[in-house]
Amino acid sequence: MLNDKDRIFTNLYGQNDWRLAGARMRGDWNDTKAILEKGRDGIVAEMKSSSLRGRGGAGFPTGLKWSFMPKGDGPLPRYLVINGDESEPGTCKDREILRHEPHKLIESALIASFAMGAHAAYIYVRGEFYNEARHLQFAVDEAYEAGLLGKNAAGTGWDFDFYIHRGAGAYICGEETALLESLEGKKGQPRMKPPFPAGAGLYGCPTTVNNVESIAVASTILRRGGAWFAGLGRPNNTGSKLMAISGHVNTPCVFEEELGVPLKEIIEKHGGGVRGGWDNLLAVIPGGCSVPLLPKDICETVLMDYDSLRAERSGLGTACMIVMDKSTDIIKAIARFSQFFKHESCGQCTPCREGTGWMMRVMNRMVEGRAEIEEIDMLEQVTRQVEGHTICALGDAAAWPIQGLIRHFRPVMEERIQTYKRQHGGVQIQVPAGTPVVTLAAE
Repeated sequence: MLNDKDRIFTNLYGQNDWRLAGARMRGDWNDTKAILEKGRDGIVAEMKSSSLRGRGGAGFPTGLKWSFMPKGDGPLPRYLVINGDESEPGTCKDREILRHEPHKLIESALIASFAMGAHAAYIYVRGEFYNEARHLQFAVDEAYEAGLLGKNAAGTGWDFDFYIHRGAGAYICGEETALLESLEGKKGQPRMKPPFPAGAGLYGCPTTVNNVESIAVASTILRRGGAWFAGLGRPNNTGSKLMAISGHVNTPCVFEEELGVPLKEIIEKHGGGVRGGWDNLLAVIPGGCSVPLLPKDICETVLMDYDSLRAERSGLGTACMIVMDKSTDIIKAIARFSQFFKHESCGQCTPCREGTGWMMRVMNRMVEGRAEIEEIDMLEQVTRQVEGHTICALGDAAAWPIQGLIRHFRPVMEERIQTYKRQHGGVQIQVPAGTPVVTLAAE
């Protein structure tokens, strides 16, 4: 468990002043110039030594990502783009940084931009985050007035501007290249890669896109040292991480915790336990709705980190858990996710455009049991045809929850189908998926 002395976000719950005066009391903007004096290569090397992995869900090493920016000063400007689009259902961690720790993010953006040779940072904030964007804009205005942004930012000799862009609520704009398209004023659709943003990103210039949390922790890591951060958690799963628990727990919350802590221990400590006791647990989705669920028996022992969850064929994702007790209709829950992904697909890739709608229609019939047993295998096969065959990961995100459902709760799906047949006293005729199923009365 994380010790209080190792916490990065000390005003996570907004109990203290989130403005500049309060941030400075907590150590933000404390001799920022000394950090920049490490030099670009020194800062990147320190971030690499911390083994920080991207906190937006993919888990790519942050220091390595920064190092992809071209060396030296080229003819084109460079940009840091911060992904604050947090539209993943069940995920609510980055908004707490924007609302209660905005100066930690702004200072870290200055440091990260300097390390990559960027004089400007853009943050793309989810459109629904009105209060969060308002707090952030207030903090940006404060920083300009105090000389922490603009010409010779914070006395470092580096000119730096910070811009806020509010999105319009599209889930797809959380994908880094769709975010760049939207930021440029175009329709939010993912780009083919390569070229990667480090080569041709915002306005065709070298760009690094990072999650809010990935950037916000940088100033603390560089003050305390990469070795300190790497000393938390487990090898390849280092540091602390903002997590959240929602659903059927006694105390839903957002919190900072060390990676590698058992899932069960986290639910008991931070979530106040499962509603009705641990034995009432049905399943947990460990990181936002796009990763496969885990049944109770796996939740007993699995650790909350990237590698442990991958070994169980799930993922850490955003580390925002959705806990479901035995009152949950698990098929209906996953069908609801299918509706979400169908609605949010940008329609650019045929497997996703057509596949998400097909999977949603089949899942809606599965909720009622209005299907054939053989269709479960067909459904699983279609998820494999969607997964890995799209420009971005939305196709994967639509497929994985269904795969997790079939992997762990296939008997529940079969029982639902058999119950429907018994109740309707007949044999179902197989018809193309998505059309109403006709039943014949039993002779």
